[in-house]
Amino acid sequence: MVKNSKSLLISLTILFFITMVTSKSPNFSQNLSLQALGLNKQEKLSHLRFYFHDIVSGPNPTAIWAAQTPTSKKSPTLFGSIAMFDDPLTVGPERSSKLVGRAQGIYGSASQSEDALLMTMNLAFVEGKFNGSSLSVFGRNAVLAT
Repeated sequence: MVKNSKSLLISLTILFFITMVTSKSPNFSQNLSLQALGLNKQEKLSHLRFYFHDIVSGPNPTAIWAAQTPTSKKSPTLFGSIAMFDDPLTVGPERSSKLVGRAQGIYGSASQSEDALLMTMNLAFVEGKFNGSSLSVFGRNAVLAT
């Protein structure tokens, strides 16, 4: 059971990020065909699509640097710096579009040689059938990778 749960979680995570980037649906969520993905009928699958607004400057930033060392200030990657964030998640790319949740967490510069962050966050949803639900994410963000 644990092995199946781990592979399901990995599959759903990969599917989530692939479909988040390639989807053209204007909806926040949609049902997906389990059979088309090779999953059985006992498993429930949803497609989430939203825009993440990480605002690091201006009068109302949603992310702030919480810790910097003298060394991190001299580093081209800000290695060792840590930021806290409380970012809006919206249906569309415009900041003014409908709010569906918030991304709340921490990221830190984890590489001395490239712009790469260690990120941990909770995606807390406030809209629709996922209202009150959250999704926890932990991983590496290679900021400039394409």
